[in-house]
Amino acid sequence: MPRKAVWTEGQDTQIRRLRTEGASWDVIGLTLGMARWTVIERARSIGAERPPVNAVAVVDESDRAPLPAGHPDTWGAINRGTALENVPFPAPGICR
Repeated sequence: MPRKAVWTEGQDTQIRRLRTEGASWDVIGLTLGMARWTVIERARSIGAERPPVNAVAVVDESDRAPLPAGHPDTWGAINRGTALENVPFPAPGICR
C-alpha cells in the first residue's frame, strides 16, 4: 500500500505558483518528486486545480534555434543578482 503523502505549506505554495505559471501536472509532479495524480488530488484539496483565468499561456519555443553564447537574454538571466549583473559578456579573443 502506498504511503500517505505529508504535505508542507511550501509544497502547497509551489503547486499554486506553478499552476499560476501554467505548468502541466507532469512538470509539477516531477518538480515535487511525486506522482502526477498525487499532485492533482492535493491541488483539488487546496483549490489550485485550474490555472487562473488571467494566466499567461506558455509559449512553445521547442523549434527555436539556440541562442549564441553571451546573448543578452541568457547572459542577463544567468547573472541577475550576482556581481556580474550588468557586466557585458566577455567576447573571445578580447583581453580586459
